[in-house]
Amino acid sequence: MSKILIRGARILGGEPQDVLIDGETVAEVGTGIEAPDGAAVVEAAGQILLPGLVDLHTHLREPGREDSETVLTGTKAAAAGGFTAVHAMANTFPVADTAGVVEQVWRLGKESGYCDVQPVGAVTVGLEGKKLAELGAMHDSAAGVKVFSDDGKCVDDAVIMRRALEYVKAFDGVVAQHAQEPRLTEGAQMNEGIVSAELGLGGWPAVAEESIIARDVLLAAHVGSRVHICHLSTAGSVEIVRWAKSKGWNVTAEVTPHHLLLTDELVRTYNPVYKVNPPLRTEADVMALREALADGTIDCVATDHAPHPHEDKDCEWAAAAMGMVGLETALSVVQQTMVDTGLLDWAGVADRMSFRPAVIGRLEGHGRPVSAGEPANLTLVDPAYRGAVDPAGFASRSRNTPYEGRELPGRVTHTFLRGRATVVDGKLA
Repeated sequence: MSKILIRGARILGGEPQDVLIDGETVAEVGTGIEAPDGAAVVEAAGQILLPGLVDLHTHLREPGREDSETVLTGTKAAAAGGFTAVHAMANTFPVADTAGVVEQVWRLGKESGYCDVQPVGAVTVGLEGKKLAELGAMHDSAAGVKVFSDDGKCVDDAVIMRRALEYVKAFDGVVAQHAQEPRLTEGAQMNEGIVSAELGLGGWPAVAEESIIARDVLLAAHVGSRVHICHLSTAGSVEIVRWAKSKGWNVTAEVTPHHLLLTDELVRTYNPVYKVNPPLRTEADVMALREALADGTIDCVATDHAPHPHEDKDCEWAAAAMGMVGLETALSVVQQTMVDTGLLDWAGVADRMSFRPAVIGRLEGHGRPVSAGEPANLTLVDPAYRGAVDPAGFASRSRNTPYEGRELPGRVTHTFLRGRATVVDGKLA
């Protein structure tokens, strides 16, 4: 239907209001709005209305690993989680390091229709860290790439990283760094600390992340460019980003939902579902990340949705792939760790999961206020809901969630992409 009236929703957690959608835009916001003839009415009493969520860090796997995920199944999962836009990482097969591949991913997103897909271009050819990819050509393509990352691998060569930062300045792009010094993490299986020592698993030291972040914020300041830190995971990383921001440098950072909730103590189970890159850290790190997200040192939440087929996770720990699915549980984890603890209100959630990621990705039409004349990219959440996570009901093709059977709060009931419902009453439209 072209007209939809959302009745009695609490916009960003405020007082109940009505929102009238007409076509692709929000036509009116207020109280006592009458439903126009033929309009669909959504009764939203007690629910929170947010701008559509934006994910800066999603692995959609297509092309090349359609056994894990496709653009269609990944965007269905995104819509189910309340997202109206995702940034698709470049570590596909072939790698998204040319205009042709990023345009393919962008067009697949257009065809899916469940959420907007903004491809992320590789920084280096083949993610090999040796030669800059076609950054300008990817930006000038139909996909209009603004974010570049070798995520899954670190751009560990300082000269290559400097050149990339210099190059993207020409079109206000950003380099998103997977901070992992490779020599310090050879053979690493989990966070380096007490648990790794007791289990005899190769340790992944915090300094492997922190040393790269320190280098890259200095490089970004030196060339006057934008750097974004992917999946920041340690208390030390927080302090480096906080220091860089105090200098006025153009540095942004993201945290994943799982790093806000889970700790390396879970690795004692040897369940490979908890194997992830960067690894789950300590309780002290988790608390530092929550505080940093609350005070704005960490700019946004990004899922790092990393789907894997069953056989890549249902095996011994050492052989298992790293990564977790996250699109369909992200908002619930943020509610539990940030809202229910009083660290953020719902306006803060909108800022960290919609407004700021849209600004960092320079994504037009998303992360906009819920007001008249704005695009109707919206998410309705029932915060009172409580339920156990059942991956059998996921829209994602993969099931590698660390939350199976865990009770999480909140449920996305409706998602609207430019006025068209992609999720209705908790089910894909």
